[in-house]
Amino acid sequence: MGRAATKDERLAERRGSGVMSSASRADDHQVSSMTGVGVGRAELPSGARLSVELRSINHRYLEVRVRAPEPLSELAPHVEEVIRRRLVRGRITAQLTLEGQAPIVRFDLGRAEAAFRALVELRDRVAPHEPVPLTLLASVPGVFEPTSDGLTLEALHAAVGAATEAACRDVEGMRAREGAALRADVEMRFSMLLRLVDDVEERLPLILDEARVRMRTRLARLLGDAHSLSLARVEQEIVLLADRSDVSEELTRLRAHIAEGYRLFDVPIEGRGKRLDFLCQELAREANTLGQKSADVAVAKHVIALKTEIERIREQIQNLL
Repeated sequence: MGRAATKDERLAERRGSGVMSSASRADDHQVSSMTGVGVGRAELPSGARLSVELRSINHRYLEVRVRAPEPLSELAPHVEEVIRRRLVRGRITAQLTLEGQAPIVRFDLGRAEAAFRALVELRDRVAPHEPVPLTLLASVPGVFEPTSDGLTLEALHAAVGAATEAACRDVEGMRAREGAALRADVEMRFSMLLRLVDDVEERLPLILDEARVRMRTRLARLLGDAHSLSLARVEQEIVLLADRSDVSEELTRLRAHIAEGYRLFDVPIEGRGKRLDFLCQELAREANTLGQKSADVAVAKHVIALKTEIERIREQIQNLL
């Protein structure tokens, strides 16, 4: 005859996937956080070095902000385009830095003056007294030109693209490492929830027995003669009490929600964090109902523990993609 399964083995069996190492699971379906830092660098033909530093924190959607010194400001849209193509969700700040020779482009003062006079003349004809921002000169062809060292706009775009790609890979690596740690913590807390659910279920028969004793004692005290009590009536009241305080459905739903939580880690999906957040809402709702239907002190303590762990899970998954 084989040995009986331990509680931990039953927990693993209910997960449906057995006990696997964190490394093997991460290889199958990577879980990532929204927090990360990355740096990418690229050499320019002039010998200067362009660097892109990315910092990502929690955010409901994808928000990208690019900070660049004036010689690099025209490259900001290209940096943002690469980031939006590579990264998902989070508030991402990109900082561009140039190390080495300062001028990347040459400013043609004569062409700028002529362009500005033309803009002022156009303003006087169609909208007198309206201001003419100097920033309009940035869109005038020929005002800003590549330096004579052979650096072209194409080469500059390629360099900033390569640096941004490298920074994104750096961020993705850090996100994956933190995501693996978050997954391990959340799954450990899922296991704690299952143990608490099992403990409550094991407590249910004792609750009915204790209720039966309390009811007989209370009725005997009221009637003054325990022997005259109708056992059938007592049992009928016990059945009614058990029906009102039956929490088997809540326990079943708690187990189903926990199983779904494990499943969400084991499938390649987008918006895993949002789905787990919704799942935590459902877990909290079932835990509240469980506490309302049971008047047992021991169960009440387990409900408090359930709510505490659910809230800790919710805090952790806020950082998951």
